[in-house]
Amino acid sequence: MSAPQSAARRTVLKGAAALAGAAGAGAALTACSTQTNSGGNTPATPTAPVDLGAASDVPVGGAKLYRERKLIVSCPAEGRYKAFSAQCTHAGCVLDKIVEGEGNCPCHGSRFDVSTGKVLSGPADRPLPEVPVRSENGRLVAG
Repeated sequence: MSAPQSAARRTVLKGAAALAGAAGAGAALTACSTQTNSGGNTPATPTAPVDLGAASDVPVGGAKLYRERKLIVSCPAEGRYKAFSAQCTHAGCVLDKIVEGEGNCPCHGSRFDVSTGKVLSGPADRPLPEVPVRSENGRLVAG
């Protein structure tokens, strides 16, 4: 190959490498997207009352994650309930599980106390917003 052809080939290869790198960065950002983990751009707290089902589904002294509703409900004592948004205050991902009283954010590892909404470990630095919840005829209604 002559020198001009080699230089042109290097330019093309560098451009292809730059495009591949940009595509990889876009894929990495997509993997970190709140839309893939939160169900879209829906609000962090209900805008209308939401029936969550039987109050007995939340154990006394425990909590239940209603992931599809983006809510966590705890029951500190018989007949008393507290609810919080299950949408992480860091990047908006929905918590994916409760382990030993801690809600886990699958995106960046933030952990929250499910009975208070308090941040236990970051990167989140704001507590989960509290959501009104009540028991009506043995069913929980949030919002």
